Amino acid sequence: MTLVQNASDDDPWAGLRAAARLRSEADRLEAVQVRRARVRGLSWAEIATQLGVSRQAVHRRYRESRTRR
Repeated sequence: MTLVQNASDDDPWAGLRAAARLRSEADRLEAVQVRRARVRGLSWAEIATQLGVSRQAVHRRYRESRTRR
């Protein structure tokens, strides 16, 4: 079964574990894409629009990743 199938499982234990893993994978993917977008010159406002959040929210969440390099 895939994570998406497990997240829909009737067993709440399996469903919750799968939901947590999906959230973790989505967060990781988002961070990778935000870094790529910044490297390619997209502004925080452009990234925020695509993510459906405010510029301040995306900047607050990801601004530190640039200083960790």
